[in-house]
Amino acid sequence: MTETLQLPTRRDEAWRYADLDALAPVWPDIAGKREEILVSAGESASRQLILEASDPNVAVETLAIRLEKNARFALHCLAIGADYGRIAVEVTLAKGAHFELGGAILGTGDQTLEIVTDVRHIEPGGTSNQVVRSVLGETATGSFLGKVSVARDAQKIDASQSVKAMLLDRTATANAKPELEIFADDVKCAHGATVGELDKQALFYLASRGIPPAEARRLMLQAFIADAFVSLEDEAAHDAIEAKALAVLEAIT
Repeated sequence: MTETLQLPTRRDEAWRYADLDALAPVWPDIAGKREEILVSAGESASRQLILEASDPNVAVETLAIRLEKNARFALHCLAIGADYGRIAVEVTLAKGAHFELGGAILGTGDQTLEIVTDVRHIEPGGTSNQVVRSVLGETATGSFLGKVSVARDAQKIDASQSVKAMLLDRTATANAKPELEIFADDVKCAHGATVGELDKQALFYLASRGIPPAEARRLMLQAFIADAFVSLEDEAAHDAIEAKALAVLEAIT
């Protein structure tokens, strides 16, 4: 019989912002469980993930992705319907591989939602791009913790992270912790994180053009989260996940 892993604590950096009280009742059932994905050399694959929950209202998805030489993988995810929801992604990239992440966190009430990534470039020539957008209202908490590590021999790496959060209420909380750990000396790695509110001047401009305030807010938020899904090439999948996101946005705004 496999021994259940111990419940994480806030001393574990990857669980710093998690709702551990909500996690505790379901931990014995989900501890150590993860979906493993292997993309063979030269192949391409993609996945869309919408994180929702029923009862108990806790959802945790963990993916372990391994990309062989020149493989490509695109993950587009949406964290929405859970009191506590977590998407955790571990990616290992071989030579010339590419990983693409587009994620959105949409929370309201007292939800706690997070996307946690650990992207490991272990061989030269790999690329990765992560784009995460959050819209948070009331007392919701949305977190992105993203680590990119580059091994000593993994030269010519190009990795980037773009993290932006929009607070609809001053009582909402956004946490962003992009992290780079680089041991190679010929790489191009960048990350950025911002937290803000809707631009009042932009809202005023739209109102001056006859657009009602509620519609103006919706249009601005739609454009904001669209960044997370622009890299989704499958038109039907793109429309489906964006429609789901827009339906949630309308409910929380």
